[in-house]
Amino acid sequence: MSTVVAIDGPAGAGKSTVARLVAERLDYSYINTGSLYRALAYAAKASGIAFDKVTPEFLSGCHLEFRGADLYLNGVKLDAELRQPECARGASIISAQSFVRDFLMPVQRNAAAGQWIVMEGRDIGTVVFPDAEKKFFVTASAEERARRRMAQGNEVAAGATFESILADIRSRDERDMNRAIAPLKQADDAVLIDTTGLSIAEVVDRITALC
Repeated sequence: MSTVVAIDGPAGAGKSTVARLVAERLDYSYINTGSLYRALAYAAKASGIAFDKVTPEFLSGCHLEFRGADLYLNGVKLDAELRQPECARGASIISAQSFVRDFLMPVQRNAAAGQWIVMEGRDIGTVVFPDAEKKFFVTASAEERARRRMAQGNEVAAGATFESILADIRSRDERDMNRAIAPLKQADDAVLIDTTGLSIAEVVDRITALC
């Protein structure tokens, strides 16, 4: 048995920080499913494979598992590697492949087995756990997300400008929302939370109150 709080939303909306803090507040486990796609992008890059050339055969050599909130690829814990700008870009490209999503579905569902969890991603409330007890769609304007990313400095390539970061976010939104398989969208029964102008604490308070 598992109890799932699903948090979906676009890149840079603050989902990871919010989901982690909500999990801490509720004393639930925290799972970031986006890290799975980033891990595959990292593996592809390390193997010299273009992100759009990943094959089922390549995936067969990638064993992914969560140990608590930590993600392991073939027995090696991944952390800072997943925050590289290339891995973020590659994740969006790789996730458009239906066989990739099929490959990762059991990994995501197994991570929730027997736990009370907060799981965040792009399609948790629509595809992975459509029957999740609580669903939220966390978003913000593209400009706000670009400002946050630039201020934080994470996942930002050397020499990046506000304009280039904004263009990258809009490009990722376009790919994620218009892919044929499991596009990014708000579940019909999800609560919409626009974090533009809100502090992290305000967003966490709002979600935990609803849980």
